[in-house]
Amino acid sequence: MSEPDPFGAWMSRALNRFHARAGAFSVPATAFLSQPEPRTIGLYARGKQLIAGNFLLAGQLIEGERKEFWELPTASPEFRMEAHGFAWLDDLASVGDKDARACAQTWLWQWIDRYGSGSGPGWTPELTGRRLIRWVNHALFVLQNTEKHESDAFFRSLAHQTRFLAKRWSAARPGLARFEALTGLIYTALSLEGMQHHADPAIKALARECAAQIDTDGGLPTRNPEELLEVFTLLNWAALALREASREVSAAHETAIERIAPTLRTLRHSDGALARFHGGGKGLEGRLDKALATSGIKKRNADGLSMGFARLSAGRTSIIVDAARPPQGKASYNAHASTLAFELTSGRRPLIVNCGSGACFGADWRRAGRATPSHSTLCLDGTSSSRLSRPARDGSELISSGPGHVPIEISHAPDGIRFQGGHDGWVKSHGITHARTLELTFDGRGLAGEDMLFAVEEADRATFKKALANALEPGILFQIRFHLHPEVDAEIDMGGAAISLALRSGEVWVLRTDASAEMTLEPSVYLETGRLKPRATKQVVLTSRAMEYATRIRWSLANAQESAVAIRDIQRDELELNT
Repeated sequence: MSEPDPFGAWMSRALNRFHARAGAFSVPATAFLSQPEPRTIGLYARGKQLIAGNFLLAGQLIEGERKEFWELPTASPEFRMEAHGFAWLDDLASVGDKDARACAQTWLWQWIDRYGSGSGPGWTPELTGRRLIRWVNHALFVLQNTEKHESDAFFRSLAHQTRFLAKRWSAARPGLARFEALTGLIYTALSLEGMQHHADPAIKALARECAAQIDTDGGLPTRNPEELLEVFTLLNWAALALREASREVSAAHETAIERIAPTLRTLRHSDGALARFHGGGKGLEGRLDKALATSGIKKRNADGLSMGFARLSAGRTSIIVDAARPPQGKASYNAHASTLAFELTSGRRPLIVNCGSGACFGADWRRAGRATPSHSTLCLDGTSSSRLSRPARDGSELISSGPGHVPIEISHAPDGIRFQGGHDGWVKSHGITHARTLELTFDGRGLAGEDMLFAVEEADRATFKKALANALEPGILFQIRFHLHPEVDAEIDMGGAAISLALRSGEVWVLRTDASAEMTLEPSVYLETGRLKPRATKQVVLTSRAMEYATRIRWSLANAQESAVAIRDIQRDELELNT
């Protein structure tokens, strides 16, 4: 696998700088021809924090004065990049009072004064697209009670950035970054006086990207559920902007929206949050429901495989399993070694989770979050099912090897639905194939699981014998992990024969295993974007050793106590700065 071309990256940055500065000489826009309705969703609590001088971006909290927003000396590069994207403008607009407007106006015109000529880290296609969407969305909010010279500077900067995007959108990485760039370009091309000639090329380019990036099942090559939601949201916004401007939405654009909507429904847990796989989180509060409602697409997929994930659901319980090969090539930049890992949610309460992406906590946490032990699945001999390449010059680590064959089958069981899957991620190193069976009862109150390690072919058995001979202790050590959500209270029960898992809704689930595995309760972490540090939690670990050509561990998870019928589980967590 070739490393990214450092000369190409340097050339791209140089061209960005050139066109950012050259765009300053474009003919300025003077007014809006039409303006899309604000559709971005911000968080009121986060907006109040910004007004109070608590700047929380990219997992870093910095306290400062309003005038210091662009001068914070301890801001990380990730903090600065997020600041230049202006997504925080959504949070200020959600507050909407005079203090919020004063912050928005101060920081926006400071940006124009400091960086509007084409300097600074914000002049990349994706950040420019993200910034333009917010500026157009919230123009009425930020332009209220401004002087003429300020509104002139605002429109002049919009035109400058539009011309930059028209030249450089194609330099954005395929996928979310390019969709952001093109949506921003369409927004301003349709909205600003004198920019209409950029609309048709951008609309055609967006159609090509839809055809190239959205597969027939409504998925992305990255297999990142949250990224799929962001792309879906952008496509919705672009389609609505086109219709409001009396422009036609291309067939490829419409088809992409129609394909993605059912896939997102498959990837949504019973609490409305997305499954957390391959670098994605649960999604911003309310964004998924809003995006699905905006699309108008009511279709849903039957429980089965969508974007490589299998969904099992019954009663109040949803289970989502990573049931395909990990992303390949450049699409594996954020990919995790999570094959056959699953998450389980009961009602509005997550129970079994994966640790998640630690990207906002630094490179070490990001790397740890990608490893198999950070997922609710089996890990063999401390070795991840997929391996990462050596860091490239730009710091990226792609999937270099992993499962090549992941057969799965979803069928009816006597009392519910059955998932069966396997992968060959350890065949080359240990000669062992991992197979997992999950059976969810019709009422959603019981889950029976079986994990099996086996070597069938003669070559695999020879590899297994060699691994046994090289082992320091008898057998090949393996663990089956069940990472728990931080709000789950776990206790060893029945003299060590079971572990009780209590949810805040009042439900109690009990996890048991057969005598062939040792069951322990150990520390774990929950990596969540927007937090200042990882949240402490626990994990149930089943430990055993593979001694023969076939090893089987059975376990079960049963709902021993449901929440009272009279109790509505509607409490939501508040945004916290100190956890």
